[in-house]
Amino acid sequence: MRFQQSLLACVAPALVSAITPPNIQGMNIIFSEDFEGSAGASPKSNVWNIMDAIDTNNEVQSYTTSNQNVQISGGGTVQFVPRKSPAGLWTSGRIESQGSWTPAPGKVTKIQANILLGDNPIINKQGLWPAFWALGDAMRHGTSWPAAGEIDIMEQVDGLLTGYGTLHCGTSVGGPCNEPVGRAKSTAMPADGFHVWGVTIDRTNDDWTKQTISWTLDGNTFSTVTGADINDAPTWSALAHSPLYIILNVAVGGDWPGAPNLLTLDGYGSMMEVQWVAIYSS
Repeated sequence: MRFQQSLLACVAPALVSAITPPNIQGMNIIFSEDFEGSAGASPKSNVWNIMDAIDTNNEVQSYTTSNQNVQISGGGTVQFVPRKSPAGLWTSGRIESQGSWTPAPGKVTKIQANILLGDNPIINKQGLWPAFWALGDAMRHGTSWPAAGEIDIMEQVDGLLTGYGTLHCGTSVGGPCNEPVGRAKSTAMPADGFHVWGVTIDRTNDDWTKQTISWTLDGNTFSTVTGADINDAPTWSALAHSPLYIILNVAVGGDWPGAPNLLTLDGYGSMMEVQWVAIYSS
């Protein structure tokens, strides 16, 4: 959805009802967000923290709380819009769930979101880095990265039609997650439309080495990591047995995509639009 369209929606009532997360047979929804609200509003302040003081990965953007960077569309979505000032300075949006959720022992936990990744073809997306991910709540209580655990459910760089699912864990160099690169797998992704990205944490086996973390795109698994692959009980516990919180953001530049192209347009279309987020448990 183009940013101009969402600005026009600010002067008229929303005509589109929010679409709620689908039910999954045998599972209960333990958290959901459908981003219903007035066009131009901020995400719910009792559910999300809108971040404005993040400095990682040599990214060039500053995150802001402005609805120029993150806003409810009025059509049942939240939009993330990176913008470049006349002076060439970048801003963007990042939200983090206030709550955190622990994958329950003996259960299957799914974290999913329905995401549109800026399908406006005239945007030059060099340097843009949208992401949907979960971070160990231990980060909020003094544990360092990557020991707290990080599950990147979906990342895309430079607008290329490749999505990545990645684990970060253990020590900052090397270790079971090959830091700082992480343990990653990729999948081809469609060029347009909303698609459901998810991660499944399966703790139904009492043997932690046989438990799994799996990544899906529209229900199709494209990567699986087992406890045996990590081969370290405390590290696996940080990833699969400990509370996680949810993050949605669009970064600009940084170590992975590199600098944004000078011709990258800003404000013409939302780089990432999210229809719903949900957490399920069996």
